[in-house]
Amino acid sequence: MSCQTMSFALPESMREYLYNRVSAGNYGNTSEYIRDLVRRDQEDQAKNRLRDLIEEGLASGSGRRRTKADEDHHPHGSSSTRPSVLRS
Repeated sequence: MSCQTMSFALPESMREYLYNRVSAGNYGNTSEYIRDLVRRDQEDQAKNRLRDLIEEGLASGSGRRRTKADEDHHPHGSSSTRPSVLRS
């Protein structure tokens, strides 16, 4: 992974907080702290996306179990790549 330097301004109170977190031994340096914040935000965004997709699926109506006839009508793609529930 290639790393590039970024520069940004922080208010004094945030810089102080950041340095305190590093000084307390929670992180090796300020870059580690910032990378951790970004990773956590990425995880939160992924969880939010998954929640949205689940809500969308639940709101789409009741489903029904797939049958062999469904497989015969949809010959493209294996059953492992297809959803196990069809919407009616």
